[in-house]
Amino acid sequence: MRLALVSDIHANLEALRATLADIATHEVDRIVCLGDIVGYNANPAECIALIRAANALCVAGNHDLAVCGRMPTRYFPANAARAIEWTQRRLSWRDLQFLAGLPLKAYIGGELVAVHGALHPQTHCATVRLDTDEKRLRSFQALIADRSGARIGAFGHTHQIGIYALRPGSAGGIDARGDQTTALRDDAFYLLNPGSVGQPRSKDTRASYVIVDLALRTVTVHHVTYDTDAALAATRHAGLLPALSFVSGPLRGAIGGGLRALHLDRSVRGLAAYLGL
Repeated sequence: MRLALVSDIHANLEALRATLADIATHEVDRIVCLGDIVGYNANPAECIALIRAANALCVAGNHDLAVCGRMPTRYFPANAARAIEWTQRRLSWRDLQFLAGLPLKAYIGGELVAVHGALHPQTHCATVRLDTDEKRLRSFQALIADRSGARIGAFGHTHQIGIYALRPGSAGGIDARGDQTTALRDDAFYLLNPGSVGQPRSKDTRASYVIVDLALRTVTVHHVTYDTDAALAATRHAGLLPALSFVSGPLRGAIGGGLRALHLDRSVRGLAAYLGL
């Protein structure tokens, strides 16, 4: 079985169209969407329609949960919360019911567990970011203990590509792989992040996804170029761009991380969130 893993589409229609067209050239058996179909950008209904038409197996992301009312927005950045409210007013009842029915976890053939954020918390798994080895180790422990027997966990939420391996009993710890194609070992467990279709947060602004070939035991990273100008224009026209959208995503992230590390008061943190930091 060949699976295409996609995540964090975030209502970016141009990116999703290009990604699905590229996936169609690789003869996959199933598309697995790791959440956050909506949020931030201007085409949530169209993206939901494309994902449903592709018969993708989907789990809920935190933005999906917030849009359909399953999660409050009080901890979201201001620009994200504004996009959620904007999205709620533009989705049909059918679209909202689709988001409301998405599970937090999904299993594929006893070989792969799909989540949005992390495997290890029993609740709120859609909001935990696997952005440190400590957190990834906790999700590896949950994967190893999972009764399904799956050795692969797929997650999104960080918007960054990651292939992580752990061999129980080895002294090497977690092995982060950066290869375009990675061979899966039979004695290892894996956590895979396909990056983001609609809002990459790295120097490479192309959409990304991953193909997992369960028969050949390989993982391959794919990047897709799309019309970023058209996507940006649609988001700007909808009034959803953060105030500092002209600053690159990685730089905004670095500035925001620095401000959060200073433990500034709530008013300064609120300003940073409004500016998209």
